[in-house]
Amino acid sequence: MPAAMGRQGRAYSTSQTFAEVLRLPKKQLTKLVYPLQELEQHLVPDSRPDLHLRVFDPSLEDISRAESVFASSARNRIEYVSSAVRLDHAPDLSRPEGHTKKMNFFKVGKYFTVVDMPGYGYRAPEDFVDMVEAYLKERRNLKRTFLLVDSAVGITKTDNIAIEMCEEFALPYVMVLTKIDKSSKGHLLKQVLQIQKFVNTQTQGCFPQLFPVSAVTYSGIHLLKCFIANITGNLN
Repeated sequence: MPAAMGRQGRAYSTSQTFAEVLRLPKKQLTKLVYPLQELEQHLVPDSRPDLHLRVFDPSLEDISRAESVFASSARNRIEYVSSAVRLDHAPDLSRPEGHTKKMNFFKVGKYFTVVDMPGYGYRAPEDFVDMVEAYLKERRNLKRTFLLVDSAVGITKTDNIAIEMCEEFALPYVMVLTKIDKSSKGHLLKQVLQIQKFVNTQTQGCFPQLFPVSAVTYSGIHLLKCFIANITGNLN
C-alpha cells in the first residue's frame, strides 16, 4: 500500500477509500477534499477576490459515487491502450476523452479515456505543435482539456502556448495547479490569486474554478476526479 507523509505528519494512502476519508476530522477533510476552501480562510475577510470556489460544488455523496468510476477492479479495468505520435495513429475510441500532457491513451473502465499529451516546455518534441493542434482541432470525442500548471511557479511562457492554442480553437479547458504541497500557504495563496485573476481577465474558454492538487498528500484529487466523472456524464 503506497503512502505519503503530509505536512501535518499524517500518512495519506492513495488507495484509501473515500469512506475512510470521510472519517477524518473536519479540518483535515476540508484540506484534503477542498484545498481552495481551506486557503480562503487565510484571506482578509473584506478584501476577498472573486475566487470561484463553488462553480463546481458536489456533495460528499457525489464525490463518493465518482470514486467508483476510478476504482480498478475485475469489472472496471483501468489500462493502457496505446500511444500515438500523430492523430492518424490514435486508436478509434468512442468514449469521451480528456488530456493532460503525453499522447498516451488510458481506458478508465467503460467510462472514458484519458489521453496524456506531450509536454510543451523545453522538452517538447519537435513536432509538438503539429501533433497537438491536429488532436485538439479534430478529435470529436474530446470533452475537456486539462492544463497542468506548476503552482510553485505559476503560468509560464510555455504555459501560454497551450493556453493560446485552447483559446484559438475555442476549446473548453481547465487549469489544474499541481504540487501544492511544495509551497507555504502564503506563497500558494499568492499564486492562486494571480492565476485566478489571469483566468478571469485573460481567458474565454477556461473553466473559472481552479483545481489545486497534490500527488503527494492527495489533496484536491478527489474533487478533480469527481469533476472528470461529471463532465464525462458518469456522475449520475
